Amino acid sequence: MLKKVFILLVFITQFSFSQNVQLSAFSEISIITSGPGDNLYEKFGHTAIRVKDPVLNIDLLYNYGIFDFNDPNFYTNFVRGFMKYKLARYPFHYALQSAQEDKRWVKQQVLNLTQQERTSFFYFLQKNALPENASYFYDPFFDNCATRPRDIVKNILKEKLILNEEFVTSPKSIRTLMNEKIHPNSWGSFGINIALGSKLDKIASADEYLYLPEYLMEAYDISKINTSKGEENLVKKTTVLLDFKTKKAIPDFPSPFLVFTVLLLAVLFITYQDFKRKKRTKALDFLLFFSTGLIGMLIVFLWFFTNHSTAPNNFNLLWGFAPNLFVSFYLLKKELPKWLAKYLLIILLFLIIIPITHIVGIQKFTCPIIPVLFLLFCRYLFLYKISTKIK
Repeated sequence: MLKKVFILLVFITQFSFSQNVQLSAFSEISIITSGPGDNLYEKFGHTAIRVKDPVLNIDLLYNYGIFDFNDPNFYTNFVRGFMKYKLARYPFHYALQSAQEDKRWVKQQVLNLTQQERTSFFYFLQKNALPENASYFYDPFFDNCATRPRDIVKNILKEKLILNEEFVTSPKSIRTLMNEKIHPNSWGSFGINIALGSKLDKIASADEYLYLPEYLMEAYDISKINTSKGEENLVKKTTVLLDFKTKKAIPDFPSPFLVFTVLLLAVLFITYQDFKRKKRTKALDFLLFFSTGLIGMLIVFLWFFTNHSTAPNNFNLLWGFAPNLFVSFYLLKKELPKWLAKYLLIILLFLIIIPITHIVGIQKFTCPIIPVLFLLFCRYLFLYKISTKIK
């Protein structure tokens, strides 16, 4: 959905048009949709707006998906949820060339707009592309490269737009829609699913589907507008500009599920040996509690101290339990504290709540977490049995 800034800053300010410019009768406003790319931030595809007028010699792309990795505060702002993106304007052929190099399909939908509507659309984009207006705080689900064009079309057409919602064939949550684009058994998906909370698990409205470029394209293909002649198609013409196969979401290798399954088997083996020898591998217990506590601290940070709209109410806190970070240091000692049995009972109950939360639909958990939960449950149960014998 997003494309890293390539060296086009010169074009951002190169093109300047008077607000009095009227697009000609031969002008076109198009929604440009690109297929998914190889990088994580490209997996969702991309949406941009093309303005073409052969009379005025204009052929520009307006791209709301520009960000700059080289910004000294980029990663800090990214973590804090203040991800600044911008609208960039540059010659369309550069975008097509980039998609060609990346082997991503590109489709163009020419919108069925009047000459005045096309001019209003153009003025809106021109004003938005000014340096003082170009930047905005990006939200991957609610304010991105696809929702911005969606909102502009609504703003221009107002009550004339008749959005056909038949592209929604079955109710899906925002998380489900996301996991269709990023394979659930990939590290990127695993990290996102852990970091984001239950807001993603509500059933998405038809309008919320449109945060994904392909759904926006599908919706516009079947939508209508009211004209003086009656209802007409919103899209006047669809053209395939680049015809590549869609890059399918595939699992990583080694995948999270594979790695965690191997860890599960290793922990089960060590726990069995500990049970037989009536000893405890302190290093293992420290690592498990320290790592889950660290994940818990990250979840708490994202929930309470960042601007991420989907980070709150995250039930991953039931296994990524922040207090584990402090308890881990007690587990380095030879003698376990007396209160540990009650603590272990609490976190064992938390682990039991997780599948209930998943089945009921309060929050869905990603499949690679299954071996992690089994791993923690078995080790916690072993430690509980040991700690209950403490006098």
